[in-house]
Amino acid sequence: MFQQLYDIAETSSVHFCGYVSDHHRYDLAIIYTDQFFGKPLVVCMQSGKTAVISLEDAGNIDYLQHTFQLSDRGHAEEMAEFLQHKLHLVPLKEQY
Repeated sequence: MFQQLYDIAETSSVHFCGYVSDHHRYDLAIIYTDQFFGKPLVVCMQSGKTAVISLEDAGNIDYLQHTFQLSDRGHAEEMAEFLQHKLHLVPLKEQY
């Protein structure tokens, strides 16, 4: 037995992007949706790690390093810089 909380179908915009730094290669999928208060869903294709990240969250080095399990702070700094350029400024939405 379960209580269904929501069941929503929508057409989302998905942006696939990859970049390489001096130390690592990243392949990401950024999914823009009306869910998650308008925050994009970022998927690292190599690790399968996924996070809901706003433009503001993208600058949080510790959060990115922990969430994507990056072994080096420098890698998290590179990812933060990349995401800050890629994520669109989307206003947060009321939800629930």
